[in-house]
Amino acid sequence: MCINILLKLLRKFTNCLDVSASYFLFNIMLTVSNLSFSYGEVQVLRGINIHVPAETIVSMMGRNGVGKTTLMNNIVGLLKPSSGSIQIEGQELVGAATHRRIRAGLAYVPQGRMIFPRLTVEENLRIGLSARTDNQTQIPDEIYELFPILEEMGSRMGGDLSGGQQQQLAIGRALVTDPKVLILDEPTEGIQPNIIQQIGTVLRQLVQNRRITILIVEQYLDFVREFCQQFYIMNRGEIVAHDETGALNENMIQEYLSV
Repeated sequence: MCINILLKLLRKFTNCLDVSASYFLFNIMLTVSNLSFSYGEVQVLRGINIHVPAETIVSMMGRNGVGKTTLMNNIVGLLKPSSGSIQIEGQELVGAATHRRIRAGLAYVPQGRMIFPRLTVEENLRIGLSARTDNQTQIPDEIYELFPILEEMGSRMGGDLSGGQQQQLAIGRALVTDPKVLILDEPTEGIQPNIIQQIGTVLRQLVQNRRITILIVEQYLDFVREFCQQFYIMNRGEIVAHDETGALNENMIQEYLSV
């Protein structure tokens, strides 16, 4: 209870701060402040505020069509917000091209995986090397340690992999860029249960061993409860709830998540 009260006070305080100050004071890795976005005359995002602490897994939940993917696309630069701020480690990203955001430490695994089906697994992974700032030319061994199947199928075409294998490839490709913040959009969608568990375990290892910060759009409640430390809920383009994952209750689920 005390922790929940502290979280609420922290949110109110950080929303009043200059967004770069929130990073230095509270080690907030990713900050989105007063972000709005419209498709023409239709406003999709309305004053979004989120603070993702360093070395945590934070979930973004909500029913289909509430703006979750639109928010992620704004963060990574595929869409341009109408107003607001996006910062990583206190560095402003609004106005920066997508490739500059990647070099700043963002990596994105989009919904539907979006691997290159006519490239081999190895070629898909090598694409991520171009975004690194250290000029590394070899796929890090760690990628194959996290996902051994990718090494076994290195010469196979991406389009020939199963859905679960393609998701592992998409995550592996994102990790090749050496990110500070990993954003995933519904990575468990359409994936067999054993692969879902493996993905969750890998994400936890990335936080613990690589100190990566993770923001994940996720609808699978069991996954959120097992692997995420905090959650946000969106409804009609707004954040309507934020707390520690243990505070996610049936009232919230019925009001904002149940179909």
